[in-house]
Order: sequence, then C-alpha cells, then structure tokens
Amino acid sequence: NNSPHDMQHTKGQKSAFKVAVFSAQPYDRRFLSQINQDHFQSLHVELVYYSSTLSQESTPLAACCEAVCVFVNDCVDEPVLKLLSEQGVRGVFLRCAGFNNIDLKAAERLGMFVARVPEYSPEAVAEFTVALMLTLNRRTHRAYNRIREGNFDLNSLLGFNMHKKTVGIVGVGKIGLAVARILKGFGCNLLAYDPYEEEDFKALGSYTKLEDLLQQSDIVTLHCPLMDSTTHLINRDSLKCLKKGAMLINTSRGGLIDTGVVINALKSGQIGALGLDVYENEASLFYRDRSSDIIQDDVFQRLVTFPNVLVTGHQAFLTEEALSEIAETTFQNLQHFADGTVCKNALVGGGAKIDD
Repeated sequence: NNSPHDMQHTKGQKSAFKVAVFSAQPYDRRFLSQINQDHFQSLHVELVYYSSTLSQESTPLAACCEAVCVFVNDCVDEPVLKLLSEQGVRGVFLRCAGFNNIDLKAAERLGMFVARVPEYSPEAVAEFTVALMLTLNRRTHRAYNRIREGNFDLNSLLGFNMHKKTVGIVGVGKIGLAVARILKGFGCNLLAYDPYEEEDFKALGSYTKLEDLLQQSDIVTLHCPLMDSTTHLINRDSLKCLKKGAMLINTSRGGLIDTGVVINALKSGQIGALGLDVYENEASLFYRDRSSDIIQDDVFQRLVTFPNVLVTGHQAFLTEEALSEIAETTFQNLQHFADGTVCKNALVGGGAKIDD
C-alpha cells in the first residue's frame, strides 16, 4: 500500500513523460530527485516514487507512465512486461548492474527499451567485501555485543593475520579488481578465476582454475554476475574442493550459492566462516523492516543461527558516491530514451542487440 507521501513529483514544469520508480527507498528519492533537479531539468521527467516492488499485482501503479525504474528484487518477467506494455510503458531502467530479474527477449519482442547502470563505484562494494572478511576474522561484531553487556572475555575471539593468507577472487571485473588491490595492500597472496582474464590483475596475482582456487584459498570471495552458468556455482561438488575451514564471502548475487548445501558445509566445518550481503531468496525479506514479523523462510532462519555467519541486507553498494553515480547514469539512460539516440548502457533498444 502506498500513501500520497509515496509519490514525489518534479514541480514547476510541464513534464514530457512520467517514470514510476519501484522499490524506492528514502535514499533513492534523495539522489534521483537531486540529480534531476541539478542537471536534468531540461529533460522534464516526472518521477513517481513507490515503495512497492514491481510485480504483476503492482503494475497498475505505472499507469500513465512511459517508463519504470527498478532495482534488484523487482520482478520484470514476461507477464509483468506484457502488463506494462499494455499500459503504454515503453522503457525499463535498472538502477543496478545485474539484469537477471528481467526477461530481455520478452522486452525485445514487445519493442521496449531496457538500460542498466553497468558500473558504479566498484570501491563501494569492494570495501564492504573486505569489511565482511575482517569482521568475521576478528569477530568484531561479537566483541561489540560482549562489551555492551559488560563481558570483556577474549575467549573465542581469536582471529588470524590477513598478511600472507591466500584469497581467491571468483570474477575479476571492476569490483573483483578493486578487491584485489585492497587485499594486495594487506599483503595477501591473490588467486583469481574468470573465463575472461583482466590484464590489470596479473600484476597483483595469478589466474587459475576454479578447483585449484578453492583448494588453495583461505578466503574465497565471489564477484561474478548471476546467469545460467554461474547459478549455484558454490554447490555440493565445488565445496568438495574447498580448503577445509576456509572463509566464503558473497557480495554479488545470492543465487551463486546453494544455501542448503552451504548450511551443511557450515555444520561439518568445511566452511569456517560465511559472510553474505546477498541471499538467493532475499526478494521477500530485504529492504523492509521485518523485526515484528515471523520470518517464514526456514533456510534463512537456520543460516543466521551460526556464530560464524554474518549476513547483511544487500547494502554493499550503499555509499554517497555509488548512489550519486547510479542516479546520474540512470538519467543519462533516460536522456537517450527520450532523444531516441544510441545508449551504451542499453540491453534492449537504444542500439543494443541481444543474443538469440
């Protein structure tokens, strides 16, 4: 349900077209409205904000809008796209790099324009990734709670030096490379697995096979997109290769990990510590206050009972710099949509072609 306060309109101008912004949080409103006011007034976009996620049920909220702006947990499958198209929606703008939640072929068939934000402040996610490593290693989250209760006992807070430890980076795009640069400063030995090798990484570490990376790494961190070939990349078979007691970090997409299998690996000690900023069934949980709810996801509830597991709510991107870049790129994409010009960030339309 959305109150009138869930809507915000650009005032003092006749708008050329409306954009329905779904899954809108206060920070989305702040940064999108600011960039619109400061740099894109001539575009005459009217932003209509909804806290609701996009789904078949919520598509009527986009009535009279020419475009929708969505985030990672919005559903943009074929039925949703058909309903949007029937209402006159012609563009879909992703405020994220990943696009596993949208049916691109359906969008192409419907003649829609789809664009994303392919990169934004990779350091934001990289720094958060290392924060998870350090927190799990030195148990600062547990120490914080102890001190608040007047418990100054240091037992069970033992960590290890990051210096000279081997870290395996799965996926060396801009974020993976930023992680590598930070960890090189810690004195870590770096391994990487990626079908497409990034030359800049070769000055920091070595590429290897995934199996070898898992066998040799004290810490494994995932930074690859979610697609058919990477879904449940961490599964029963790959975990057999994992160095016993290694730390596993995922700040990319929840579906990279088979959570049920990972729980068993935690119970057996195969995984020594687990840090997650994403979860494969997060759409029904994240970005809302559930503190008064009975959470029905038994897998998630089991996961967070482990003392060596740290879960955060998909916040690695949440910095001033990243949100500014997301807002600016989104409006640049809107500009190309409005002008009918080639858009380098387009996935469908705007000069983009998708594979059959």
